Amino acid sequence: MEAPPLLLLLLPLAVAALLAVVGPPPVTGSPSPLEDVVIERHYIPKLCAREVQIGDFVRYHYNGTFTDGKRFDSSHDRGTPFIGQVGLGRLITGMDRGIQGMCVNEHRRVTVPPHLAYGSLGAGNVIPPDTTLIFDLVLLDIWNAEDKVETHTLSKPEGCVRTVQASDFVRYHYNGSLLDGTPFDSSRNRKQTYDTYVGQGYLIQGMEEGLLGMCVGERRTVIIPPFLAYGEKGYGTTIPPQASLMFDVLLVDLHNPKDDIIMDNQVVPESCARKSVVGDFMRYHYNGTFLDGTPFDSSYQRNSTYNTYIGLGYVIPGMDKALQGLCIGEKRRITVPPHMAYGENGSGDVIPGSAVLVFDIHVIDFHNPKDTVEIRVTQKPEECNLTSAANDLIRYRYNCSLLDGTLIYSSDHQEKPPETVLGTFRVIEGLDEGLRDMCVGERRVVIVPPHLGHGENGARDVPGSAVLLFELELTHIQKGVPEGYLFVWLEDSPEPIYQAMDLNKDKEVPLEEFSEFIKMQVANGKGRLLPGRDPDVVIKDMFDNQDRNKDGRVTEDELKLKVDEDNEKLRHEEL
Repeated sequence: MEAPPLLLLLLPLAVAALLAVVGPPPVTGSPSPLEDVVIERHYIPKLCAREVQIGDFVRYHYNGTFTDGKRFDSSHDRGTPFIGQVGLGRLITGMDRGIQGMCVNEHRRVTVPPHLAYGSLGAGNVIPPDTTLIFDLVLLDIWNAEDKVETHTLSKPEGCVRTVQASDFVRYHYNGSLLDGTPFDSSRNRKQTYDTYVGQGYLIQGMEEGLLGMCVGERRTVIIPPFLAYGEKGYGTTIPPQASLMFDVLLVDLHNPKDDIIMDNQVVPESCARKSVVGDFMRYHYNGTFLDGTPFDSSYQRNSTYNTYIGLGYVIPGMDKALQGLCIGEKRRITVPPHMAYGENGSGDVIPGSAVLVFDIHVIDFHNPKDTVEIRVTQKPEECNLTSAANDLIRYRYNCSLLDGTLIYSSDHQEKPPETVLGTFRVIEGLDEGLRDMCVGERRVVIVPPHLGHGENGARDVPGSAVLLFELELTHIQKGVPEGYLFVWLEDSPEPIYQAMDLNKDKEVPLEEFSEFIKMQVANGKGRLLPGRDPDVVIKDMFDNQDRNKDGRVTEDELKLKVDEDNEKLRHEEL
């Protein structure tokens, strides 16, 4: 029959007497009661944090042989290490002595004389009386009932404003091994952090304690004695009974369900005309990272701002809240807990569940759909008798920038100064408005919201939904004519007008004569042509309006007013 574990107490005398009838032992000797165990240390680890002491519990593998090399027992064959307590008589005396001072992973050969083994009685039909025993040992584990969780910090970030407390939710990576280095689990192999609450019974007690006080980005080793881990039962086939566990832990994330967003102002402009409010439309750049600094997204990499309404639920709640109360040009770091971000489910393959997000944002601009053009006069001549208005032809100088100072266009880069006729939709609506009521020589700063600029789609070199800043200087005004007119009199027209127009008095006015007459009026300051177009083209249009029968000449009858059937006057052409 198979003997009980051979490293237990000496068998009771009654049992020993019964076993003694087995017969003479195959290996016997004449041991001296002065002999002690003989210890040969075949392998000693370079690092030995702890040696076996009296009272320690140990877990080890062994092969037991007689002096002739015949094996009588082996924990390796059974596939189960031996577990026992040292120095309290629970092992045979020779093993009690031979195992003391061992390090985990140390290999020893311990030769035990009979009087320190099973003596003159032996053990059943396995160990003959007066037999010297040889044990080849490898120590796998060591712990003591007085042990506590042991932590060693391997690395720690310089700035650590917060550490793990009970009731926090953490995400961490770990490699788990037994004390001899045998791995049993790794979150890294699964490529997924372990996510859990701390201090609420979701973890083994030793890990609950080992995580306390950690900083995000900190790496530490946590050594847990068996009674604070999986104890006598172990766990499945991976963690044996009474196993000390060693975890290499990297804390990735930390938050508390009661957390709010955290905002750290990094750059605040000296001047701030107004701060963002609910309903504003904002353009901003950002870098997004997790708490450990791992980046997950960046608007800079896309070379495109993120554009959104704020406070209306278009972005995650934490960002919606954080974007309020900012100045244009402000830079701010925003830390968003998961319940104000993407929650337990995360977002696709980019944001893991229960992740704290950190955004470094830079506000480029914001506006409200109700905003109007903002005009600030920076220089105005002392005398200003003539100001720009609708239908005027003007020339001007300008620089056009985004609100972050990025220059988009400048008239200095053009061969000729730009000109436009106000009110004719030749420039964006906001610029047209900003150029009105200006004196020649006046300078302005004009801020144009996108709905009065290039809108959501933008234009060449102008991003969508961009607020534009114009620095303007008016250099020339040519007064215009009312909408729908090609020519207006600045003085009373000649009477009778047809006779004045018929320069050669032949009672008909061809285009050449008509053109000469109009140009004389303009040259003498008596009339004004529609500006911004070729004068000859404008005059030709005027002539065509008067030449009703299209015979190439204007007669006196054609110049008279027409009256419709209701005797209501139609609008008279320019003349």
